[in-house]
Amino acid sequence: MSAYFFDTSALAKLYHPEVGTPKVVEIIEAVGAQIRISRLTVVELRSVFAIKVRTQVVTQEDVSLLLRQFQEDVVSRKFQIFAVQESEFGLAERLIERYAFSKPLRTLDAVQLAVALGLKSQGLIDHFVAADAALCAVAALEGLSVLDPEHP
Repeated sequence: MSAYFFDTSALAKLYHPEVGTPKVVEIIEAVGAQIRISRLTVVELRSVFAIKVRTQVVTQEDVSLLLRQFQEDVVSRKFQIFAVQESEFGLAERLIERYAFSKPLRTLDAVQLAVALGLKSQGLIDHFVAADAALCAVAALEGLSVLDPEHP
């Protein structure tokens, strides 16, 4: 039984088919897989879908259906959601100071990574899943086992 932390970049692939969707589905549907996300993902997923509407990839009606499916998955406890605490914000600041001058580590990615690192330190995740090469590179430098569904 493996436990995974999903960044928003990977989780969005569950709801809208794109490169990497088959790998995301495989991981999430694996028997005994535990899927963990941060509370930030709940907000970011809406932003991802809004971008898809603005770029005319999907309609607002499509997004309503996608968000309803996400909410059903949350209610059915398909995912375990973890709050972002003060300690994660502090760690995110340190990650930015350590990496962002030489790598394109964005603020919210640093927060997501901080949550994942906290969960790893508690023995609650085995793998970090993200579809963002820069974020995956930093996560690997921090000792996480990284899976990029776009490059399995």
